[in-house]
Amino acid sequence: MSETGGRSNQLRRTRKDLLQAAARLTRQGRNPSLEEVAEEAMVSRATAYRHFPDVNALIVEASLDIDTPQAEQLFADGAEDPLTRMERVDAALETMIRDNEVALRLMMKHALERSVKPPADAAVPIRQNRRSPLIEAALAPTRRQFRPAALKTLSRALAMVVGTEAMLALKDVLQLDETEARRVRRWAIRALIDAARKPGAAA
Repeated sequence: MSETGGRSNQLRRTRKDLLQAAARLTRQGRNPSLEEVAEEAMVSRATAYRHFPDVNALIVEASLDIDTPQAEQLFADGAEDPLTRMERVDAALETMIRDNEVALRLMMKHALERSVKPPADAAVPIRQNRRSPLIEAALAPTRRQFRPAALKTLSRALAMVVGTEAMLALKDVLQLDETEARRVRRWAIRALIDAARKPGAAA
């Protein structure tokens, strides 16, 4: 692993540690400061501020981290069809988004504000990537059905059609109701999987 890649992974782990620490403290009924979360995560106050502009942004995102579905729960029955598994990911994220829409919009607000004035350290992630691990888990049993390049492109393309940004485009821009938005997402998921299976896909 390159030095740059190792640092990026460490920064992502630190950000995750801060979110988990905030979640633990809030589950205890506390309203922690950013300094208290940093202490719980065993990182410095300065490190916490590199990842989050203030405690409100951290607490909002921590609540989402708690509600994000886990792969082991979605795929406990051992189903292997990639379309079935991706539809489960989509359904779980749809429920999570519906139950946390206000918090998700606030998280997007914070992320957009940081993207305009990003951290001095460009390696510090602006937001957490929760969907890619779910997508990778959904596709894992059938990796051999796809060429490596096609699988990589498929994973990235699927990340564009599930999750918060898809909800914003379908609901706010296209003004679709929940049923029609779901139909459009499922059509896109199927189309992307079918495209990735074609000979020469993403060659």
